[in-house]
Formats: sequence, structure tokens, C-alpha cells
Amino acid sequence: MTGGPGAGTAGAPVRRPGLSPWSRYGWIIQSVWLIFLIFPTIALVDRHGAGWQVTLGVVLILAFGLSFSLAVRHLDRLEKARLPRHRAGARWLLALVGCALVTVPLIGFAATSFLPFIVAFAMFGLPLAVAIAIAIAAFAASALATLSLEVGQDGWVVAFIVLSVGVMAAGIRVLAGRGAQYEAMSRQLELVAERERVARDVHDVLGHSLTVVTVKAELAERLVDADPERARAELAAIQQLSRQALAEIRATVGGLRAARLDDELEAARSALAGAGIRAELPEGPEDVDPRHRTVLAWVLREAVTNVVRHSEASSCRVELASNALRVVDDGRGLGTNPVGNGLRGVRERVEGAGGTLRVATPADGRGTELEVTL
Repeated sequence: MTGGPGAGTAGAPVRRPGLSPWSRYGWIIQSVWLIFLIFPTIALVDRHGAGWQVTLGVVLILAFGLSFSLAVRHLDRLEKARLPRHRAGARWLLALVGCALVTVPLIGFAATSFLPFIVAFAMFGLPLAVAIAIAIAAFAASALATLSLEVGQDGWVVAFIVLSVGVMAAGIRVLAGRGAQYEAMSRQLELVAERERVARDVHDVLGHSLTVVTVKAELAERLVDADPERARAELAAIQQLSRQALAEIRATVGGLRAARLDDELEAARSALAGAGIRAELPEGPEDVDPRHRTVLAWVLREAVTNVVRHSEASSCRVELASNALRVVDDGRGLGTNPVGNGLRGVRERVEGAGGTLRVATPADGRGTELEVTL
């Protein structure tokens, strides 16, 4: 596992990488199916039409392919920005249908080769009910064209492809929707669990602190005349205890803030430097899947805290991947120390997100390796 191109030593001038290759060029992979536009192109050439007809047909086929690629990329940007995309999808779909219809006089039945692309795009760019209706209409159109034009087996092959694309795309759409619902529910359950943790911690902190404050206040009241010096000492202790309880409450409530991986990287760099530990950290979280950044941010926070407090390390390395985090130090290792509440909480958070946490000491007995895979 490596830290990716953004890895570097703390303080070193490292160029911050841009978007990950998948985020930047994934639309190309999504458009790879445009290679099947070779079939209407072959049909256009086989008709032996006039030169202008062939030229116009090629231009229309290229326009269809370009529109499809641009449409996929546009919808992808809208989805990442969490913006509505159905209106944009409808406009792009009209453009695709227009390009396909204009080619009918030029290539005839071969224009049905555009239908699988139209159905697939509709499934991901329009409401599901509308997309299913379009898929049914496309299958009916290809079947009717096959019967009316008597094109034989080739026509039924196209109709079967249209039907298959519609069924598979609809299945993927439904599964993706279920996956999004599951992730939303998981985040909600995580929030509930976090609230319960904060309520428990606040109760423990206040219960202990207020009990001690009450006892000391009663003692100070009894001593105010008999032993003023002792009473002042008790009042000073009450002030100190109150400040400590307030700091603990702030720290506990602060845990409700959503952790950000880029912020945690900066905090880790500062904490390690302050402890005199040489840090090797990625410059940013760009290589990490956005779905996993919050969980990995919580893990990074706890891991670096443990390194600073307990490891007695001289160096610490943090590596990030799309779905993984690895923190390695050269400190004294785990030894026989029991697992603390912090690591237990991290393990629960990681397993709740469907991942695994591994904490181990290398064979040479020096250092600790913490690795999370989601």
C-alpha cells in the first residue's frame, strides 16, 4: 500500500495533486460502448449512397457519439455536485433522439442501433418510471420495425439487445438506489450512536465533577470562619475542577463535528511536529474515495493521538489509498498494553462502515502498524 503521488515529508515542497484519474477520466470509460456505433457506420457505407449522403450520415453518427459522451460527463458532474439532473437528462435525451431520427432516411433499419444507447442514457438520466417507459417504447419500436420491414434475424437481435440493456440498466439503477438508501441509513445510525456516546460522556463528566464540586463547596462553607486559609484552598480547587470539567465537556461536544480528512491531515502534521516526531504525510485526500473520507478522518485522528501520547516514536508515516488508511510508527509497539477505549471506538466505527481494522507490532517488535480497509 502506498501513499500515492501526493505523499511527501512534512514541510517539503510537494505539488498538490488534482483530481484522481478516475474522477477526471472516468467518463471516457463510460463512453467506451460508443465503439458499437461502428454498426450504423457500416450500414451507411453498405447502402452505397451519394457522397453527400455518406458524409452527412458520418457527421450525424459522430454528433450522436459526441453528444452521448458530453451528456454522460454533464450528468456525472451534476451528480457529484448533488444537483438535480433530470431536466438536463431530458434535454440531452432529446438531442440524442434527434440525431438518431435524422439518420433514418440515410441508413434505414440500422438506425435502431442507436436505441441501446438511448435506453441506457434514459435509465440514468431520467426518473426511473419514465426511463422504464422509454425502454419499453424502444423495444416495441425495434420489434415493430423488424416485423414491418422484414429484416429477419438481425432485427430480432437488435430488439433483444435493446431489451437486455433496458433490464440490466434498470437493475443497476435500482441496486444503486438501494445502496444510496443503505449508506444514508448507516450515516443516520452512526449519528445516533455518536449522540449516545456524547450523552454518556457528558453524564460521566458532569456527574463526577459536580459531585466533587458540591462536596468541596460544602466543606469550604464550614471552614470559612474556622479555617479561612483552608477554605480559600478549597475554593481554588473548585475553580480548577470547574475549568477542567468545562474543557472536558467542550472536547466531548466537539466530537459531534463532522471530521474532514484534509483537516485531520493538517492537524496530524501539526501534532507530530509539536511532539518532535518526523512525519511522512500525503499532501491531501484526493486519492481517497469521497464515501470513505469521513470514517478515515476519525481513524486518522485517533491513530495520530495514540502515536503522540503513547508510542515514544521518532517517525510516523501515513499512507492513503482509495479505500484504505495505514499509519506506521517506529515507537515501542503495543507490548502487553490492553486496547483502550479510543481504539475500541475506532474499531466499532470502521466495522459499522463495513470495513476492517488491523493493529499489530512488526516482527522486530518495534513500532505499530494500524491499517483500515473499507
